[in-house]
Amino acid sequence: MLITFSDFTSIPVLWLQIASAAIWVLLILLIAWVVNRFADKPEIVRKIVHIGTGNVILIAWWLDIPASVGITASILASAITLLSYRLPILPGINSVGRQSLGTFFYSVSFGILVAWFWYLQQPQYAALGILIMTWGDGLAALIGQRFGKHKYKVFGTKKSWEGSLTMMFVSYLVSSLILVGTQGNSWQTWAVSLLVAVIATALEAVSFLGIDNLTVPLGSAALAFFLSQLVLSY
Repeated sequence: MLITFSDFTSIPVLWLQIASAAIWVLLILLIAWVVNRFADKPEIVRKIVHIGTGNVILIAWWLDIPASVGITASILASAITLLSYRLPILPGINSVGRQSLGTFFYSVSFGILVAWFWYLQQPQYAALGILIMTWGDGLAALIGQRFGKHKYKVFGTKKSWEGSLTMMFVSYLVSSLILVGTQGNSWQTWAVSLLVAVIATALEAVSFLGIDNLTVPLGSAALAFFLSQLVLSY
């Protein structure tokens, strides 16, 4: 049976939007499964999922996926991740009994930011918060573990200056790209991006039990939003 373009145009736009996001997430999970299957690198698997799935916020933003879809997906993902701490639902991503709620907080932060900034019709701030967590926190962990020679402790948690500097640089890059792209090129925008990067790095440094997957995206997005509103009001 020949499938024509008109067949696709008859499909509701919402389902095409959902399918686009779902295909991306499934692709990331497939890559993670392959790595977990053929290489004993659990931390790499977690970062593939952490970094890869976070980028779905860009699909949601660019395709203008309704907030209800993002919130529903967040609730389902949160429930699944909670179960995965007790059952081997997500092997390679969560270890049963693992003393961290990072994956759960990751899912919750997505839903909160979508609910908040889709309602305000300012989805770029949701993307900013999620991508700082996705890329900044993800790369900071990888760089810190691989190259972190200069350690420091915050509330008993060991960090590295190499990882923290990576977090700050990536957070600044993410903030700058999004804010300059949506607000224009001005010194105020660059200044806001720098302050957001510094605060995001501080929030990541004082994290425990994976709470940074909640505090970093929410704190970064909120700070960027309020500072931008302040700057734009003048």
